[in-house]
Amino acid sequence: MQRFLGLPPSGELTNDTLAVMRRPRCGLSDVEAFGKTVRWKRRTLSYRILSYSRTIRASRLHKVFRAAWKLWANVTPINFRKRSRREADIVISFHSEDHMDGSPFDGKGGTLAHAFLPGIGIGGDVHFDADEEWSFNATGTDGFNLYAVAVHEFGHALGLPHSSDPGAIMYPVYNLVPNSDIQLSFQDVEDVQHMYGSNPNFASLSLNNPPPRTPDKCDPDLSFDAVTNLHREVVFFKERFMWRKHPQFDETGISLISGLWSDSIPAYLDAAYQNVEDHFIAFFKGHQYWMMRQLDLMEGFPRNISELGFPSRVKSVDAALHFRKARYTLFFTGNECWRYNEEHNKMEESPTPIEEQWPGIPTPLDAAVSYEGYVYFFKGNVQYKYDNDIKHFISSGPANDLLECKSEADNEVLLKKNY
Repeated sequence: MQRFLGLPPSGELTNDTLAVMRRPRCGLSDVEAFGKTVRWKRRTLSYRILSYSRTIRASRLHKVFRAAWKLWANVTPINFRKRSRREADIVISFHSEDHMDGSPFDGKGGTLAHAFLPGIGIGGDVHFDADEEWSFNATGTDGFNLYAVAVHEFGHALGLPHSSDPGAIMYPVYNLVPNSDIQLSFQDVEDVQHMYGSNPNFASLSLNNPPPRTPDKCDPDLSFDAVTNLHREVVFFKERFMWRKHPQFDETGISLISGLWSDSIPAYLDAAYQNVEDHFIAFFKGHQYWMMRQLDLMEGFPRNISELGFPSRVKSVDAALHFRKARYTLFFTGNECWRYNEEHNKMEESPTPIEEQWPGIPTPLDAAVSYEGYVYFFKGNVQYKYDNDIKHFISSGPANDLLECKSEADNEVLLKKNY
């Protein structure tokens, strides 16, 4: 499960693992492989709503479900038709707790819905938990977005298993991005088209709005939004995703930021750093910053960065670099470097030019972190290694070097050694 969800595969029930397990999710197993062999043979599928939610108007449900089916119809040659009374291939219904299908619901939170693989009888049917607070807005602040959950469950009704890609709609954990369009990812489209083929109009439909791809840690053009230490790990942030590099594990899997810190921390961060002595992690985006203690948002946050001592002309932070022994943090903004005294919670005097304190480092920066005795700065797809003891620039290389990507040639050599 840890590997599937991008967690360090320790095999232990850590706090991080428990946090992901407590996230609202789909009720299907993450190890089902039925999508490879079980699919509908027809190209026109019918569906009907057998029972309705007590709190949602029937007309609104029809609209949401029609839109959810349309997402899948846009990329496949399948047509979906609603029926009112006759038998249908896919039956949609709302239930509370035990509803005699072997998979009882658990009330608010937890399991939101589940579906069954294509087939006769209950095959293809979709069940929603009637006790959930269902929402229809893009923020998802007043409940779970029914449209997002429906798109996911309808994917199961077509035969798709869960995806380990955290950017996919078929990822098992509820991962609505506030104020963004719900759409199939590149992986979702590739998987469903492998089963059913492509919609003849898909190429023209996707020309102006291609399916989004989840960042690849081995992309030579990869850049980072922020990088920070997290106890013994180094965490790399990109959009709404992160990679966690742990010294004891060979695997560095991608996961959702919200999978660890719930929805308290926004996507597309500007900077982050950990203060081990005071037991918090600070995250920055725009003019605001958040402080988390363990996995909980500290009271009173987010706050304005001006409270740290920045003048009004500073609108955001580019990067942050914490020095544990000296008890201070450096903030990088544009071509300036600010020093914040963590012991006295005070910004020290005026900023200094980055080129004066860190010669050879380009500006503005994307991220900075201390690792194994060196300081690493990130700008675009390049990282800069710096020896802070001798104040000397050491080397530069691809930004994702610390993620230890292997080329195809490296993989071939590894295979020959193993066989």
